Amino acid sequence: MPMGHTATAQAGSGGLTATEHRLANGLRVVLSEDHLTPVAAVCLWYDVGSRHEVKGRTGLAHLFEHLMFQGSAQVTGNGHFELVQGAGGSLNGTTSFERTNYFETMPAHQLELALWLEADRMGSLLAALDDESMENQRDVVKNERRQRYDNVPYGTAFERLTALVYPEGHPYHHTPIGSMADLDAATLEDARAFFSTYYAPNNAVLSVVGDIDPEQTLAWIEKYFGSIPSHEGKQPPRDGVLPDLVGEQLRQEIREEVPARALMAAYRLPHDGTRECDAADLALTVLGGGESSRLHNRLVRRDQTAVAAGFGLLRLAGAPSLGWLDVKTSGGVEVLAIEAAVDEELARFAAEGPTSEEMERAQAQLEREWLDRLGTVAGRADELCRFAVLFGDPQLALTAVRRLLDITPEEVQAVAAARLRPDNRAVLVYEPLSAEETEAAGDDGSAGQSAGAAPAADSAESAESAESAETDDTDENSEPAEREGADQ
Repeated sequence: MPMGHTATAQAGSGGLTATEHRLANGLRVVLSEDHLTPVAAVCLWYDVGSRHEVKGRTGLAHLFEHLMFQGSAQVTGNGHFELVQGAGGSLNGTTSFERTNYFETMPAHQLELALWLEADRMGSLLAALDDESMENQRDVVKNERRQRYDNVPYGTAFERLTALVYPEGHPYHHTPIGSMADLDAATLEDARAFFSTYYAPNNAVLSVVGDIDPEQTLAWIEKYFGSIPSHEGKQPPRDGVLPDLVGEQLRQEIREEVPARALMAAYRLPHDGTRECDAADLALTVLGGGESSRLHNRLVRRDQTAVAAGFGLLRLAGAPSLGWLDVKTSGGVEVLAIEAAVDEELARFAAEGPTSEEMERAQAQLEREWLDRLGTVAGRADELCRFAVLFGDPQLALTAVRRLLDITPEEVQAVAAARLRPDNRAVLVYEPLSAEETEAAGDDGSAGQSAGAAPAADSAESAESAESAETDDTDENSEPAEREGADQ
């Protein structure tokens, strides 16, 4: 039987506890009891994402997320959905740069079913993976790209900015959705090799949170997962190290059929898991986190030059994180006027730092967001997996709020001065097509021109915000669906 250590409520954990265990095949297990409501969440993170892909086979991690819902040895077709939802549960899966995860929230008395289902597809998916399911899900993913990226306003912005901030050859240069060419090129043999390499118990973390009996839960996990063999063929992802600064301002102008001019920018920021990253999160919250932020007050309320202005953080552990600026202009306002105002606010913030009131508000805002995640069994299960996979210690999830509140105004000012500068960003300027250009585009099927654009990136991601830079698109009909929240 697996061994675990005693659950101890750590300082700053709000009384939350977690125990850690490991099966003989390498599967890491994290359990957290919470008897407030009679539900249990199961979350399974595989240490594989788009950063593990190679050129010519981008999008494979995301494609495989879909294939995991197409049946396994004992659960055919849509059976996984039917069994979970028939038992009163909910489920989904997501893919990001750094991981792929699958999760169910079940009535507590149906926990064994969820564990059996996850173990069955981990251990036996290859028995059901065939050409028919491969072609079916290839088409679904290609349609998802059309619907959510290629054919929506600003849809490829994140793809373009990622390709600029992370240069050619970098493991984060492409994003998880996959390019049409690479999706077409993927073979059944590619999918089988991908599964054998990455979907192994020694490359996964399983967390179970909620109204559980830990001893019984461990017995079920040992029963269903314990016989699945490990796999030692995984290669580590390519090195994601980059200089702290881009070193220049990279810029593209995009002429497309969009509703308004827009300024979007991506800044290189410190790696997740560091005090500097937490400080950057606070800086971006003060500057662009909601209607009390500096940029909203300046551009939307005071100057009335923008209808929306936001600044968010995409936390990344294996590469510099991204600060994502998104401003939509008002009326006929020129982007250059918006950009000058943004740079003025960033320079003032770098020189003066946050006020005590701004600091208190930003910490309270991020604390609430953290507590919202930890306060649900599904959110806590996800965070325990995240810290286990990316940082080796799930207990860090329970003290993240304390670390955030320890950050000083001086640290926030320092990271802003060092990183939020014009020579450390990629910029996209969106210009709407004229009426004549729109009509011409409709006649010839084109979607507009990109002035000075770089070559197309290998795959695409949502441009709605940097905080939604992952896919969550599997439902009972295998059609795209919006993810429920941001990956932090």
